[in-house]
Amino acid sequence: MGATSHQAGAAGRALTADRPSSIRNVVLVGHSGAGKTTLVEALALTAGAVNRAGRVEDGGTVSDYDEIEHRRQRSIQLSLVPVAWGGIKINILDTPGYADFVGDLRAGLRAADAALFVVSAAEGGEGLSGATRMVWDECEAVGMPRAIVVTHLEAARADYAQMAGICGEIFGADDPDAVVPLYLPLHGPVGPDGHAPVAGLLGLLSQRVYDYTSGERVERDPDPAELALISDARSRLIEGIIAESEDEGLMDRYLGGEDIDVKTLVDDLERAVARGTFHPVLMAAPAPEGARQGLGTVELLELITGGFPTPLERAPVTVTAPDGRAPAEVGCDPDGPLVAEVVKTSSDPYVGRVSLVRVFSGTLHPEETVHVSGHGLTDRGHEDHDLDEKIGTLTEPFGKQQRTLTRCIAGDLACVAKLTRAETGDTLSAKDRPLLMEPWPMPDPLLPLAIEAHSKADEDKLSQGLARLVAEDPTMRLEQNPHTHQVVLWCLGEAHQDVALERLRTRYGVQVDPVPHKVSLRETFGARAAGRGRHVKQSGGHGQYAICEIEVEPLPPGSGVEFVDKVVGGSVPRQFIPSVEKGVRAQAARGVAAGYPLVDVRVTLLDGKAHSVDSSDAAFQTAGALALREAAAEARIHLLEPVAELDVTVPDEYVGPVMSDLAGRRGRVVGTEQAGPGRTRVRAEIPEIEIGRYAVELRSVSHGTGRFSRSYARHEPMPPQLADKIREQAEKGT
Repeated sequence: MGATSHQAGAAGRALTADRPSSIRNVVLVGHSGAGKTTLVEALALTAGAVNRAGRVEDGGTVSDYDEIEHRRQRSIQLSLVPVAWGGIKINILDTPGYADFVGDLRAGLRAADAALFVVSAAEGGEGLSGATRMVWDECEAVGMPRAIVVTHLEAARADYAQMAGICGEIFGADDPDAVVPLYLPLHGPVGPDGHAPVAGLLGLLSQRVYDYTSGERVERDPDPAELALISDARSRLIEGIIAESEDEGLMDRYLGGEDIDVKTLVDDLERAVARGTFHPVLMAAPAPEGARQGLGTVELLELITGGFPTPLERAPVTVTAPDGRAPAEVGCDPDGPLVAEVVKTSSDPYVGRVSLVRVFSGTLHPEETVHVSGHGLTDRGHEDHDLDEKIGTLTEPFGKQQRTLTRCIAGDLACVAKLTRAETGDTLSAKDRPLLMEPWPMPDPLLPLAIEAHSKADEDKLSQGLARLVAEDPTMRLEQNPHTHQVVLWCLGEAHQDVALERLRTRYGVQVDPVPHKVSLRETFGARAAGRGRHVKQSGGHGQYAICEIEVEPLPPGSGVEFVDKVVGGSVPRQFIPSVEKGVRAQAARGVAAGYPLVDVRVTLLDGKAHSVDSSDAAFQTAGALALREAAAEARIHLLEPVAELDVTVPDEYVGPVMSDLAGRRGRVVGTEQAGPGRTRVRAEIPEIEIGRYAVELRSVSHGTGRFSRSYARHEPMPPQLADKIREQAEKGT
């Protein structure tokens, strides 16, 4: 693509869009370390939004400005960086590349209209992680326009041609001619290390050279050697563009020898990119010290503004109304009904809760009252919302700064203050016309983290801190387990867990300690047994006297604890029989072998003795509990462990390793079936104690491409050797 005039967004000013056609929303996708954040900073510098590479007026960076991100040197949350180019406002959404923070990636995909896939030339095929390929397939399924940017060209082992070829093979598997480079690298002189750095670009369509040697983009004619390089690659690019052209006669004209003019090719290229049927490969590198433009950043900004779609081209969103009206479609119209969605929730120590919203219809104004609707995540501790709230100021984030906006029209994004109840995924609409968007699918957190307050002071703040933490992150689930009495944070991975603990400590002032996660084991009798409970004490004054005899027999799974009275002759007075039952059930809840609840037994009261003065409700409760413990001492007690139904979906090449791994965890594969092209679904039953860390381990076995879900199936007896080990630990108090 040729050069256009440079209209930079002025640093320090908010960018207010006046019409949807002057907005582009683009999300950056790529694995951790691919160079997304560096690319955002290079684009901001080229667009004039920062005064030097990656720096805003207060000296901070435009992205990864969170303190935790600084310490970890890794993006862990979605960030918005708005820039202007050629009179177009570009909302760049920088997403985390690490799999643990895929919730923010999904939010970015929801808010954007096109995607830039960032890959590293220094890593070759390894730079295209399985997770990145899966996101590409998701974008393909919904027709989201995509382009590819190759980074890390400065690395000694970088090979742009090889990386472009790999992208064509992987991303263009169905249509190799749809993933083609727009530019070739222009290499400078070979340095002392034997590496020839990339100093410019060879434009395949324009047949021009864009030289960045001076630190600024200089356009010139190619020399004969450069022109030869361009000609070799230009034909394939033109054929790929013409194949996607709406002009059916263009290919015949081209094959007939006609020289198609560049404007026609560029117009067809931009239309094909906007439709999501053609995916150009570009390259980019940060600006050297003192330079004002990074290599390839002008070309990339031109593609975004000229080839990526406007919000007007996005399919209408479907909304429902609380009054039961049929679902309706709402298009991108600033004068339409207000429909906005919270795509990210965060906390600011000075402002409080800040909501990043995408406006799909209507216009959002500061200080107006909106209706907040939300549903679908109550199982994760996120309550349903159906209420009115007055919003505060509208701002545009830029690094740590918040620049005030007077409005936010359909197609644009903004930050909203003072929404104290709204959470990620909620819909904002007019208070007199409530509407609701269906929330986007969130990954299910499947890695448990059991925690305890570090001190009494932390315990007092724990509940509020956890509530605020979960409100910000819909991929996290808070559980108060009624069986193990543990507080459990369910996360997506170990890094997700670490960040949750760090946020609790640094942002909410709550120190917690991780503790081993417990599964809800049970106990049951392996055979019939009898027990006698004798509670007789006489120490002067009113004594205690109660004797009861019981029989215990196992019942089928799911039966619970059944109590039967077969006392004859009044040996146990009627008023004390409920006392015996109460004592038996209390002891069953405490367990009889390793401290886990006793289930699936029938306890029959056969006989007993009472005293006219010293018998009491408390005495017979104690006798009932003693009788159950004596019966347990005479019987083989089975430990029952929960078994989960596991549903694993992986690429076909990983089915063998996954099944071997499941077998090593005492899993039983119950079936396999195809789950789409090149993917297999494996269904298995496996003890829950074996899959506490499966969210991490499946990622390793499948190279990040596996997904699984789990559901409770039943409790069943644990192998004797494992049960004995747990009993020993219980006896030692560990």
